[in-house]
Amino acid sequence: MKRLILAITGASGVIYGVRMARELLLRDFEVHLIASDAACIVLDQELGWDFTPGREQVFRRHIPGDNLSYYDNTNIAAPVASGSFISDGMLVMPCSMSTLSAIAQGSAANLITRAADVMLKERRQLVLVPRETPLNTIHLRNMLALSEIGVQIVPAMPAFYHRPADLDDMVAFMVGKVLDLFQVENHLFERYR
Repeated sequence: MKRLILAITGASGVIYGVRMARELLLRDFEVHLIASDAACIVLDQELGWDFTPGREQVFRRHIPGDNLSYYDNTNIAAPVASGSFISDGMLVMPCSMSTLSAIAQGSAANLITRAADVMLKERRQLVLVPRETPLNTIHLRNMLALSEIGVQIVPAMPAFYHRPADLDDMVAFMVGKVLDLFQVENHLFERYR
């Protein structure tokens, strides 16, 4: 069974991370999910998730699956914080600019940035899906610094050649493109001919 760490941060577009988690679970991945505090705020704002019952309960209700493990972003002792935790990589979708900046600077102040730092030191695949516009020079420099050390930067820029009919088609396109990077077969969008 493949094992992937998935982080959802407080950038707009949390629907991308939710859809990715569901798609990975459908493909029998072991998904190790981390969500930032800001991600939970945006999940409430954009998707109407009420976290009153507790974060883990809410994530398990909206992303059902036996192979889902949830970690609080403050739990720096979680297994994913160690290089001895073997995974097929890590994905931050969506990735806020503050998280991208922290990763670029080597700051590991929370579980998301620590797990990303582990990916870098262990030379494992790390994919960041920033969702911000317009980009300032600092954003671009941080992305370049990460790209130069092998991090894949996949801005959430859906295409239109497949003629998306609705928001779900646009989300599916981005999820499919990222699954391609992890060499996961999918038919989430019509490919360019």
